[in-house]
Amino acid sequence: MNTSQTDTFNNASFKMPSGGTVIEINNLKKSFGEQEVLKNISLKLFNGENLVVLGKSGTGKSVLIKCIVCLLNSDGGKINVFEKNVTELNRKELGELRQKVGFLFQSGALYDSMTVKQNLEFPLQRIKKNLTKKEIEDKINEVLENVGLADALNKMPSQLSGGMRKRISLARTIVVDPMIMLYDEPTTGLDPVTSDEISSLIIDVQKKYKTSSIIITHDIKCALKTANRIIMLNEGEVYKEGKVEDFKNSTDPLIKSFFK
Repeated sequence: MNTSQTDTFNNASFKMPSGGTVIEINNLKKSFGEQEVLKNISLKLFNGENLVVLGKSGTGKSVLIKCIVCLLNSDGGKINVFEKNVTELNRKELGELRQKVGFLFQSGALYDSMTVKQNLEFPLQRIKKNLTKKEIEDKINEVLENVGLADALNKMPSQLSGGMRKRISLARTIVVDPMIMLYDEPTTGLDPVTSDEISSLIIDVQKKYKTSSIIITHDIKCALKTANRIIMLNEGEVYKEGKVEDFKNSTDPLIKSFFK
């Protein structure tokens, strides 16, 4: 399924940490003007787990993962990915890091002028430049099969439903074999049935591609289905961290307001 991933990864300058912590964030701060969005956030993502970051809209969840790959610059603190401080990486190193970290945007961010096939070819041609035409075709067919849309190869994004666009966006993200997945509100705007399908797909990706993932959501059903561990943010700070059962059994009024 993903046999070349480990070899490709080990040949790069980023190596899997021996301790099993793939992301470590310490005292992360981020403000927009006078609005302090993240206040001394600290967390770890362990190898092979799905970590759900839960919280109300506006609590800094999406800002957090954008800081991890430097789509936003943090104001303080430290972000280590594969034991590398991302704020100290040069442009080349940051490019290499982003090849290992898949980012599923809330909007999907497909290229509307390209077919599904062209959307998937684009990152492969930029990142895996040594692949033959046949290897590219095989890889595209593989990921489309894995997201359940093998027949969508020649469709345009405008011909896809919201759930299908999300699946194709996920296929485009995993086609380059990322080691880490960052999901930004993966079920937002989807009906309950499609949301459940996307949540199942997140679990499938974790198992098939051996990914470590941070899933940003305020969708409790998605959180309960996908999480190995949960961190709740409130007013820009870590409010609680624990396993799913810790949250489900909590008597804390704020947590109960989510899990009622």
